[in-house]
Amino acid sequence: MFPKILTIFIILPLLELYVIIEVGAVVGALPTILFVVFTAVAGVFLTKLEGLRTLRRMQQQIMLAQMPAEELVDSVLICVAGVLLLTPGFLTDLLGVLILIPSTRSVFKRWLRYRFSQYMSTKTMATIRSEGL
Repeated sequence: MFPKILTIFIILPLLELYVIIEVGAVVGALPTILFVVFTAVAGVFLTKLEGLRTLRRMQQQIMLAQMPAEELVDSVLICVAGVLLLTPGFLTDLLGVLILIPSTRSVFKRWLRYRFSQYMSTKTMATIRSEGL
């Protein structure tokens, strides 16, 4: 758990800062700052559009008396993408945009399903061992 926290809160911001400095050295400080602000504003707009589209699909599923499971996962990923796009930096913006695109979001959904099934199988095995079954 500690390596993941270290990566998220220390290494990722340092990488972002490095990329921003390098881009700023090539194109200048003002264009770099404007681009970071633009990606945040565009990210909010795109996140809102994709979120509303997912909400409509959820409503349709509910009207058909079906559980909107895929749409719930989409909504969580869209929320994560929005946070990433609001975070200043190019790497987080790239990841946020990739999550917002429906075709690439499916890759993230498959990865999440895989991780969740691994987690559940580990928990199930731990429960079986602790109960002596």
